[in-house]
This record gives sequence, structure tokens and C-alpha cells, in this order.
Amino acid sequence: MPPVPQHERSKASMGRTLEAALGLFSSQGFRATSMRQIADAAGLSVGNVYHHFPSKDSIFQALLDQYWERVLDPGLRLNQIFARAAFPDDLEEMAAAIEEVVETFRPYILLIYVDVIEFQGEHIRTFYAGMAGRFEETYAQRFRERRQAGELGDADPMVAVMVATRWFFYFFTVEKCFGAPMHFGMSPEAAVAEFIRLLRHGLLPRPGGPGAAG
Repeated sequence: MPPVPQHERSKASMGRTLEAALGLFSSQGFRATSMRQIADAAGLSVGNVYHHFPSKDSIFQALLDQYWERVLDPGLRLNQIFARAAFPDDLEEMAAAIEEVVETFRPYILLIYVDVIEFQGEHIRTFYAGMAGRFEETYAQRFRERRQAGELGDADPMVAVMVATRWFFYFFTVEKCFGAPMHFGMSPEAAVAEFIRLLRHGLLPRPGGPGAAG
């Protein structure tokens, strides 16, 4: 059997290091995790880990970069839904896709909370600072067209789509990452249905609609 090329061995070692660090950081935090623990969990020497990553912080940043790359992948089902820009008609699809993302990337999402607690958001600030611009790029033209066609109400649809996205992420994070199922006092299906009703129709009665005075 021919020897494995050096670059393949290096790639495998980096992958094992990141996988081990993800499990440790997401379960016990950044400062409580040592390079020795990461090396042991990866089945590598400490020197090998330092050969690929100059510091523990560089491993933490690499994991977050890995997460951002994956959640911004155009092939991700959630991003395909965003690209169609059919909001708010696609709220059911959006909720299901966000649930899938939270389920798939649960350890990475926990890293965000580690960063907030231990670093005051130092590593994640840039990603969230650019969120409004990414939604603007995706939705602005379509929302202008729907506004001109009289298909949208007075509320700002750009704010609405960002609220919906963050709302669903928050809800499923609490359900799946914090281990608090039914924290709204109802099943996830019922809660999502209520969120969607509220997002689409609001809370106050509309003139001439059900519940309107007179």
C-alpha cells in the first residue's frame, strides 16, 4: 500500500483537531479547555496540534469560520429559500429549514454563546454586523416590486424577514441546544404555527377584519 502523502496527513490531523476542539469547546467552554486536552481527544501530540494551529484561539476562530462558511453555503436549503425571496409566503419552509440548521450545527451554535460569555462577542461581531447587508442584497429588489404591486402592508418587510429568521433561530436553539423543549408551553409545531400567524397577520385587528370594532 503506497504511503499517504504529507498534505493528506496534515489535512487529516487538522480535521481531527477541529473535531476534538469543537466537542470540548461546546461542552466545557474555551478557557476550561487546554491544548493538551484537544491533542489527547484528537489522538495527536501537542506538538502536532501546534504545528497546524499556533494557538488555542486560532482553533476557536477556525471553527467559527467553518460554521459561517457552511451556513452561508448557497447549496444549504435555508439559503435556497432566502434566494427565492418569497417571504412571507415561505415562512413554513423557512422555519423547517432553520430547525434543520440548528439540529445539524448544534455544537457550532453553542460556540457562539461561549464567545459571548468568554469574549463579549469578539469573534462573532463581524458576522452579525454584516447581517442586514446580506438580507438587503437578497430581498431589497423583490420587496420593492411587491410593495409597488400592493402585496405588502405598511410594516417594513426587511425588518420582518430578519425578525422571523432570528426568531426561529432563537426558538430552535432553546429547544435543541439548551435542552428546554416546549418552553413556549406548546409543541414546536404549535409554537411555529403561532409565530407564523403573528408574523403574517399581526396582533391587532384590521379595519373590517375579524375582531375589528364595529
